Amino acid sequence: MTIRVNRRTALGLGTVATAGTVFGPSVPAAAEPGPAATTSAEPGQAGTTAAQPGPAGGTGSAERRSAVARVAAAYRRETGRAGGNWQAYVSLTSPTGGDPLVAVAESADRRIEAYSVNKIAVAVAVLDKVDRGLLTLDQRVEVSAAIVVPGGDGIFSLDGAYPSQVTLGHVLANLLTVSDDTAVRLCGLVCPAAELNQILQAKGFPNTQVQPVANPNRFFLGTSTPRETHDLLRALVGGTLLTPSSTDVVLRLLRAPVAFTDGIRREMSSAQRARIATKAGWFADARHEAGVIFDAAGAPVLTYALFADGQPGADDYGATHPAVAARARLGRRFLDATDRVGGSGTRHRAHPHRPSNGG
Repeated sequence: MTIRVNRRTALGLGTVATAGTVFGPSVPAAAEPGPAATTSAEPGQAGTTAAQPGPAGGTGSAERRSAVARVAAAYRRETGRAGGNWQAYVSLTSPTGGDPLVAVAESADRRIEAYSVNKIAVAVAVLDKVDRGLLTLDQRVEVSAAIVVPGGDGIFSLDGAYPSQVTLGHVLANLLTVSDDTAVRLCGLVCPAAELNQILQAKGFPNTQVQPVANPNRFFLGTSTPRETHDLLRALVGGTLLTPSSTDVVLRLLRAPVAFTDGIRREMSSAQRARIATKAGWFADARHEAGVIFDAAGAPVLTYALFADGQPGADDYGATHPAVAARARLGRRFLDATDRVGGSGTRHRAHPHRPSNGG
């Protein structure tokens, strides 16, 4: 067997198994596996824990169990087709508001470089300070020439006229929609790396951490695990992470028409895209995406954290990359599989989108 050494291996973060997830309803994301119904998995291998059938309409209903199986089968098929390494955690909500049903758990606790998916965590930390009255969305930050990431993704590197001033709300809008790299540095001006990590640790996410550098106001986007990214998203839509107003800021941006559409949201209508809050991350040979699918009434129905690396085409950051194309097919299948089961919990209705012709 040939062992492939990739960038993650070189950094000491380990290798992962290719797709081969054991699928079906399983224990909740936050539950500790017990001795009685556990299918164990060695590090780097896939594993889930079987759930007991519930009453009709409950978490073990035939229709919901069928949706879980369809999601898992689609994941296995599409990731196998794309090749490379996959680390993932995907669950469906319970209609009773209880623990979710896990459809996919592959290397779910492997700590890996999250790249721009961690911009959600950065936004959460900044908005936590807003919720505590330490920052305001209308306060201004300066965009100097020195702080702009040259050639980076986003808007700020295209301005060509510095210095300028923008509001913190404008920074977050660019951070979560067009995945602006300079917006990360601007967030660091108001929430330094050490403080950002402390906020995330206090909220229960010790593996979702940015990587500090010599300048305390700058950082690399750092690491997470599929399970922690999944759980952070569930906490967000569940209303336990931020205030309702700050929660709405994050979800409104991640569901916006200008947010990422090459992956999960690609093969969908504009109305269907508005039902999905998603954030992608890409660097070197890695192509990641995480988010939440809502039902037509705005209740969360499926949460996904999909991390991939090692596929061919590392220099292709477009929709034709094998992992991105796989996520596009998965998005369509996830949506179709969950359309009949409905979500549960707090409803987050999409903001109206009214195209304009100027004037």
